[in-house]
Amino acid sequence: MKTYKFKIKGLDCANCANELERSLQKIDVISNVSISFMMQRLTFECMEENEEAALEIIKKVIRKEEPDAYIEE
Repeated sequence: MKTYKFKIKGLDCANCANELERSLQKIDVISNVSISFMMQRLTFECMEENEEAALEIIKKVIRKEEPDAYIEE
């Protein structure tokens, strides 16, 4: 497992960040998901070979749950 950290921009409030975090926790290929609203940081763990697939799934969930939010790579 490897830990990944990304800037997440466009979140409106801490509650939005919490709801998004709960949605992301349901994704099978990632674990230990956390979103810091104050730091604008998304952190998660996944196997290195699943990184690209995990990012695509995460982006889809973000677009669905918080259309104004996005990951800055």
